[in-house]
Amino acid sequence: MITELSREDRVRLLRFVCSFAWADLKVQDQERQFLGALVKKLGLSKVEADMVDAWLLVPPRPEEVDPMEIPRQHREVFLRTVRELIEADEHIAQGEFEFFELFEQLIV
Repeated sequence: MITELSREDRVRLLRFVCSFAWADLKVQDQERQFLGALVKKLGLSKVEADMVDAWLLVPPRPEEVDPMEIPRQHREVFLRTVRELIEADEHIAQGEFEFFELFEQLIV
């Protein structure tokens, strides 16, 4: 369950989700809303929420989103949450779909 993630894994999850928000090179309003709700649901601190805001202005660097760093027991949570983000705007761009497929292949 997503709320059972450690603080470190919650931040890691949001970093990944933010990177997917940038897959089509533009963060949509619905994606911002999804992330805002997720920040609240996870109970992140102000500092952590500010990190998410920064990732919505400039995407996380590729070396900050290494799929192999996701703990095996949390991989389904990461996949499900990323899928929810890319479906948030009711339009899955080709880049988002391809990025998600690659992500899924790497961690399953």
